[in-house]
Amino acid sequence: MKRTYYLFNPGRMSRKDNTLKFVAVDASGVAAKPKYLPIESVESLYIFGSVDTNSALYNFLGRMKIPVHFFDYYEHYSGSFQPKDYLLAGKMQVEQTKAYLQSKRRLHIAQQLIRGASFNMLKNVRYYSNRKVDMSKIIQQLESYRERILETTDVQALMGIEGNCRQTYYRSFENIIDGFQMNNRSKQPPSNEVNALISFGNMMCYTLVLDQIYHTQLNPTISFLHEPGTRRYSLALDIAEIFKPILIDRTIFRVLNKKEIKATHFEQKMNGCYLKDTGRKLFIKIFEERLRETIKHPNLGRKVSYKHLVKLECYKIAKYILKMEPSYVPYKMK
Repeated sequence: MKRTYYLFNPGRMSRKDNTLKFVAVDASGVAAKPKYLPIESVESLYIFGSVDTNSALYNFLGRMKIPVHFFDYYEHYSGSFQPKDYLLAGKMQVEQTKAYLQSKRRLHIAQQLIRGASFNMLKNVRYYSNRKVDMSKIIQQLESYRERILETTDVQALMGIEGNCRQTYYRSFENIIDGFQMNNRSKQPPSNEVNALISFGNMMCYTLVLDQIYHTQLNPTISFLHEPGTRRYSLALDIAEIFKPILIDRTIFRVLNKKEIKATHFEQKMNGCYLKDTGRKLFIKIFEERLRETIKHPNLGRKVSYKHLVKLECYKIAKYILKMEPSYVPYKMK
């Protein structure tokens, strides 16, 4: 069974027959014992920190259709290696571009993305409002913003509503999370532990969505909510909005409230707060557990994993773009 591998400062990476070979090198240049991964077991690679490799390996990874995502020392997403035009199709590219250029169709997709994202935010707040502190004011504010979504006539206004929803939603974190303060949302750099987890988690969600888009005929550079060109793979940003409350925020609530990640898993550097390697590995482990969880799909009538749910969301958008469906309906948490 194929899986995603997360590698921290893997050292030298090369091909040896049908395996990936990793040799860690310490500061004095001494190489450790090599480690091997059979290529048949690899779905994708996430590289945190430095790696030394060559074009021959990328040619091999390209032939095996294995994407690689890179993150720098400060947890920032640096970029991705994507095998060439895996499933891209001319018809889809033409229709996706048309859907972007036709203001009515673009607005419909953008509205539905925000409706799905804001619904899932509201679901989280309601869930914890019943168990912790009464958050009826936050719920009312989110509901009032949601009522304005279908009244909007342009994407920029939608982005403003999305920003208001998220700002209101983040206020609930003070009541949901035990032992840590979020204060205001801060990104570059994150100012405290909660902001550090949000930034790291959102980046993981973005790359997860990018991986799933890659397995469809959609072009990840043509988006509908975020403006194409502001980020390289802006469609991944669009779809990630729906899943951040489900996959990332729920994981953050768990690891902090259950004290699986503690203050000792963070460090202050470069005027910001960041996860240490031990904290990143813990978060990734629990995030992967979340992706493997299954739910009964309302339309398919069978259980699917959250990871597969992301791919199904891509297919729904593709069907609307190709006019196989009259509308796009986003996933909403049950």
